[in-house]
Amino acid sequence: MTTKMTSNDYIEREEKYGAHNYHPLPVVLDKGEGIYVWDVEGKRYFDFLSAYSAVNQGHCHPRIINALTEQAQKLTLTSRAFYNSTLGEFEEYITKYFGYDKVLPMNTGAEADETALKLCRKWAYEKKGVPENEAKIIVCDGNFHGRTITIISMSTDPDSYKGFGPFTPGFVKIPYNDLDALAKELEDPNVAGFLVEPIQGEAGVFVPDEGYLKKAYDMCKEKNVLFIADEVQTGIARTGKLLACEHEGVRPDVLILGKAISGGVFPVSAVLADDDIMLVIKPGEHGSTYGGNPLAAKVAIAALDVVKDEKLAENSERLGKLFRDEMKNVKSDMIELVRGKGLLNAVVIKPKNGKTAWDVCVAMKENGLIAKPTHDHIIRFAPPLVINEQELMEAIEIIKKTLAQFE
Repeated sequence: MTTKMTSNDYIEREEKYGAHNYHPLPVVLDKGEGIYVWDVEGKRYFDFLSAYSAVNQGHCHPRIINALTEQAQKLTLTSRAFYNSTLGEFEEYITKYFGYDKVLPMNTGAEADETALKLCRKWAYEKKGVPENEAKIIVCDGNFHGRTITIISMSTDPDSYKGFGPFTPGFVKIPYNDLDALAKELEDPNVAGFLVEPIQGEAGVFVPDEGYLKKAYDMCKEKNVLFIADEVQTGIARTGKLLACEHEGVRPDVLILGKAISGGVFPVSAVLADDDIMLVIKPGEHGSTYGGNPLAAKVAIAALDVVKDEKLAENSERLGKLFRDEMKNVKSDMIELVRGKGLLNAVVIKPKNGKTAWDVCVAMKENGLIAKPTHDHIIRFAPPLVINEQELMEAIEIIKKTLAQFE
């Protein structure tokens, strides 16, 4: 008779055979549906991380799963050495959905960011007239765009970059939410692009001042610099609009998408731009074996259909306000600040009696809700966007109850 494995058994196996590059919350998930996940012992939890906003449409959304299984039985991968019957359909669909001429499909958010960086540099040399190998891209302190060597070269987080040099040159770091610093760097004629997160997610859901994005965009236009928006985490309805940039009426020159573009069902990412920018990349200059594969194409179409049909942006906007209002009224010494947009929110935790954001997350897990701290003192709360008001209020009660345990 086989002995049934416990959560601890699963955790120990991962510790033994897997690289120690993550520090997960001690919960072993086995099943997901909608806004809920279940552990291997069968306990149910509200999921308030949504796989870092990849599962905006909820876990295992039937329409997305159907698209995956139907295509999986027909054709999964051809590489881009040949045409396939689904890629063009996806390309037409997504470009019309977001309003761009062209899309370059990839798999992960980091790959999409790398793609945007290459696109920006090539455009600088071919269209702007920047001398070869002199292009600079402005980035922001506190940024998070992934963990490739080039991306960590622009990071200001020691956890990301320490011990991994030498670094890729060509990046200028400025403070986030600082238009004066941006204006100063834009004076350099070799600046090709400004890469920015409309809201810094990994930094703790840092929302810039109102008007920052629009002004930054206008300043870039004035200097013939590409405004590149990393909407991997903030896009696809998470912040109450289809894209976070839409809150200020900004249309990025280069738009980077990932995560929820597939509803968490399959790795899909994309870079969108108009012809003048996108067509500087010629055959053989960039690509990916899996990028634009038939499974990804069908899954992404279904996932984006769900966002529109189920009005997830509107739901996120309405319930996000409710969440922040409720959390601001919680009487707890541990709550220092509540901030966010839509259903991308953070609570800044003040340590109490040696207890930190990690301890709060472990206690919430025991009470039936999972979330994860970022930077030790911030808890990000980002449930699937299919959550309804009653479910949200039930989850808020768990958060309140947990915080009361620390009083």
